[in-house]
Amino acid sequence: MAFEQLTQRQREVFDLIRNKIENRGYGPTVREIGAHFKIRSPNGVMCHLKALEKKGLITREPNMSRAIQLTEAAMADRGIPMVGEIAAGNLTEAIEQAERFEFEDWFPPRKSQFVLKVKGDSMIEAQIADGDLVICRRGRTASRGDIVVALTEDGEATLKYWFPEANRIRLQPANSSMKPIYARNVRVLGIVSGVIRKL
Repeated sequence: MAFEQLTQRQREVFDLIRNKIENRGYGPTVREIGAHFKIRSPNGVMCHLKALEKKGLITREPNMSRAIQLTEAAMADRGIPMVGEIAAGNLTEAIEQAERFEFEDWFPPRKSQFVLKVKGDSMIEAQIADGDLVICRRGRTASRGDIVVALTEDGEATLKYWFPEANRIRLQPANSSMKPIYARNVRVLGIVSGVIRKL
């Protein structure tokens, strides 16, 4: 599928194009795309557009600055990406998946959002249970007390409260029977913005 072959930046450019077309009726100019992503050279933007066109996601009319259209294949790509499972218990590696979920009524789709399915019960006291879906906003920084998707130096991802301390990070579970995880080299992948549970 064409979407699986996109680089992260190509996907971001595509999402911007689709957002503009859907919300204002026409696509962005090369200049708008460049300004949005701080790409100084128009040629840099054109490389991304040519790649999207080659992969069958957009069409462009020559000599028309706003004549970017989505193809039928592009229109079929809906919802928020389901990118894998996240441990709410012991650390585990997040596994890439290809499913997508339609949550527009609750969470208007943004390029910065993704979905993870929760495994384990370490966040149960925060009303996040095994099997729940968490909506996450991509980000590299978090505020103290945020529930985050954190990646440890071992390359494992976990869902915990984020508490920076003097020379380490405390990843705090929301389960009084479990101990926190302490780490020095840990980074934020996303911040939880919502929880969905199937009853």
